[in-house]
Amino acid sequence: MEEAWTLLLVIGESGSWFAPVLFILFHVFRQFVFIPPSVVCIAGGIVFGTVPGILYSLIGLTGASILFYFFVKKLPETMDRLSRIKKHLVGRFRELTVLQVALLRLIPVIHYQLLSFCLYERKKDFREFMIASFITNIPFVIFFTVFGKSVGEFDALAGSLLMIGLLLLAYLFREKITLIKWREFFDTSQ
Repeated sequence: MEEAWTLLLVIGESGSWFAPVLFILFHVFRQFVFIPPSVVCIAGGIVFGTVPGILYSLIGLTGASILFYFFVKKLPETMDRLSRIKKHLVGRFRELTVLQVALLRLIPVIHYQLLSFCLYERKKDFREFMIASFITNIPFVIFFTVFGKSVGEFDALAGSLLMIGLLLLAYLFREKITLIKWREFFDTSQ
């Protein structure tokens, strides 16, 4: 993690025209080296400033969403694993709404790709998935780019209250109706 942080600072301080391009590419491929996107957004705010950091992070996360959409189809074992985790955490017959995903992305301990998978299950069409992904990335990027420094300085009580508040909002914005097909409800294979 320390090496990635140093690399981001070197890229940003180089001051050349390719620094934003390298930052965006780093955002796209950070998911393969298991770096949380919140860390990269915070770094973008520090290195490039607030508005360019938000813009570059949105572009980078959009590229990461495109990559996720096509890779999840090519890797069925990853899709099965994410599906099992989602069923365990969210429930077998529940789907998260776009607003819930946007709120849950603000909680750093919830896995970013799992939330992308929840969007993927809800929006199978590429265009719909990309629109939903872009919409859910906007509050995430703004929050961690602008408030990233101060979030790291919260004490345990303030951080816990913030997470509880976000989880409560996500619960309140849930879908109130769940449709379960007859065969799924009486499925004996699970």
